[in-house]
Amino acid sequence: MAQRTVLVVLFDGVQSLDVTGPVEVFAGAEKHTPGTYRLCTASLDGAPVRTSSGLTVVPDRALAGAPDPHTLLVPGGQGTRRPGPGLTDWLRRHGPRAERLVSVCTGAALLAGAGLLDGRRATTHWAYCDTLARNHPAVEVDPDPIYVRDGHVATSAGVTSGIDLALALVEEDLGREVALTVARHLVVFLRRPGSQAQFSAQLAAQTARREPLREVQQWITEHPDDDLTVEALAARAALSPRHFARAFHAETGMTPGRYVDRVRLEHARRLLEDTGDGVEEISRASGYGTPEAMRRAFVRALGASPAEYRRRFRPAPAPTRS
Repeated sequence: MAQRTVLVVLFDGVQSLDVTGPVEVFAGAEKHTPGTYRLCTASLDGAPVRTSSGLTVVPDRALAGAPDPHTLLVPGGQGTRRPGPGLTDWLRRHGPRAERLVSVCTGAALLAGAGLLDGRRATTHWAYCDTLARNHPAVEVDPDPIYVRDGHVATSAGVTSGIDLALALVEEDLGREVALTVARHLVVFLRRPGSQAQFSAQLAAQTARREPLREVQQWITEHPDDDLTVEALAARAALSPRHFARAFHAETGMTPGRYVDRVRLEHARRLLEDTGDGVEEISRASGYGTPEAMRRAFVRALGASPAEYRRRFRPAPAPTRS
């Protein structure tokens, strides 16, 4: 098996966990299967960099002397806001040579600034998705998933999602068992589906200003198994269905249907993770009605069936004491 060089780009203001999280994953895989990964860190001039948390990181070398990478990993952090032209130029020249381009968090802004995301679907930390889309209209920015794969380019959301993406890459390279061993060692899940939402339905939507709409939002959250059609919700808000749909979207940033979908999905996920209830019971309690309807919703949103989701995310039972 050929050794893959993973080159991690460093710069002042880098987010330390964007670097160390993926590095620990690849290093763990190398320890498990020696000769599979060669890790290298490099800054533009080879000088130490100061992270956004104040830690100082000493790179292995300057980018000019770095080996040609199989995987070029660009982390995020405050330093991505005003990158030096030398770094952008280096990425523009060398990025296309990598077999795999990876960014963590706002590292996507550096890839986009070098033109490496043009015409591609990408994500970044939810707080910077609008900025990325506005500054780089040639990039199709998806604010929802924790990571996105588009050909040989992979972009991830906020800090810990870089670990999820790195585990996915290790699983792709070396198989599930190696990735699972690394995940267990790091005490993290293997692995959150890339399409899993970055944050909950309640956080994804803005809180409505008007009291009737706020009360409807709360009602949806507390009664996911109720009649949540636009007509029923509009009646609860004492508005016409058309007026309600427009006002809800204007004040929350999403349609009533999308909000209901997110609440039901989140409710079902919680029950799968925290209870031993059967899929049929959970599908009714979450408003899906049938297991098949819930399965379709899970596959569409998360890329995994409810059974697979439970297998990945429900904690193992604590060992019994004799």
